[in-house]
Amino acid sequence: MTTSPSHAPSYYAATAVGASARPCLAGDRDVDICVIGAGYTGLSAALHLAQNGRSVAVVEEKRIGWGASGRNGGQLHSGQRLDQHTLETWLGEAEARALFDLAEEAKRQVKAAIRDERIDCDWHDGLIHAIHRRRLIAPARREIDHLRTRYGYDGITWLDHDDLATVIGSERYLCGWRDASAGHLHPLNFALGLARTAEAAGATIYEGTRAVRIGEQARRVVTTDGGTIRASDVIVAVNGYGSGLAPRFEARIMPMNNYLIATEPLGDRLATLIPGLEAVADSRFVVHYWRPSGDGRLIFGGGETYSTAFPADLARFVRPHLVDVYPGLQDVRIDYAWGGTLALSMAKMPVMRRLGPGLYACGGYTGHGVAIANLAGKLMAEAVLGDTARFDVFARIPARSFPGGRLMRFPLLVLAMFWYGLLDRL
Repeated sequence: MTTSPSHAPSYYAATAVGASARPCLAGDRDVDICVIGAGYTGLSAALHLAQNGRSVAVVEEKRIGWGASGRNGGQLHSGQRLDQHTLETWLGEAEARALFDLAEEAKRQVKAAIRDERIDCDWHDGLIHAIHRRRLIAPARREIDHLRTRYGYDGITWLDHDDLATVIGSERYLCGWRDASAGHLHPLNFALGLARTAEAAGATIYEGTRAVRIGEQARRVVTTDGGTIRASDVIVAVNGYGSGLAPRFEARIMPMNNYLIATEPLGDRLATLIPGLEAVADSRFVVHYWRPSGDGRLIFGGGETYSTAFPADLARFVRPHLVDVYPGLQDVRIDYAWGGTLALSMAKMPVMRRLGPGLYACGGYTGHGVAIANLAGKLMAEAVLGDTARFDVFARIPARSFPGGRLMRFPLLVLAMFWYGLLDRL
């Protein structure tokens, strides 16, 4: 391959800043570390390794941020995907607290990169959680009280029905809360900014370069369709786009498609919907999530499919979910519609593993990748550099393989998603 492919069509690709193509690998290279995948995880790992004086080559089959990192809902959440009560019951208070502290660091890491590197990615503070079922209210209140009293986290404000309706412009939900230290951004522009920072630190990024095999030698050889890279350590950071490079790891995460739309610019209407311009996510298992864009659109994600193929008309597919929340937007024009693939794990927690000497992988962020994927790259870089303490906090989390192996895991996911989707609607 001699040229890099285009970014997948989306609002983010259409408004990308500094998306010039990088060269493909042509020939053989010898470096300290090879990173496979130029999403948040891989770029963060490359940045931190390069800043510590290591030579780093990143190989990306498509483009920087081509996968979930450049197509997601752009929401930066607090905490892990599981609440602290659940983590304490499962892992014990010490491990749960360590995971909470790391999640807080993940938010700070993203915000610091935006601030210090002046990444133009439409950052805005604030994320609102909206509860759609009465049975979920008491657990939410209990978790918020727990975070305040036991963790000293006071960035949360409870919203009753009327308060919530005022700040999100919809009567659809019962109540919720605002998280002031969370927020939202343009995910592809953040990835591109992270890439430029990694390159400035000395990392080299090859686009349009597919890794096809990782050798078992003490000094590993990564074979690509454009040449080979010899490295002491290899980091696999492909998340939902795995292609058999690390089959034992891939069996522990499940690819899943999600879909988004971007409306026409809404002008003054946007301020009547979300006057504080925060992001919003609801309590469904198959989450509805939305946020204002930097140019005054509403970006909305929702809906699930039970096929590896995307719906033929994505705008038509997502629009009913938008209208369920905002009936007044029934006739709004949809300017962009796109889909992408994320990855989830059985436990709804990232799977971070050392797969063998000099071989690391992480994925399965289950919707919390903006924060946690960036942190994961940093923690894997620390492990490569010899400090595994924080890496091991995640590596100790049990991670079962999906039942049925690679052939049967998708049909089982279909059954599970159908069941949980039905519960959302009942």
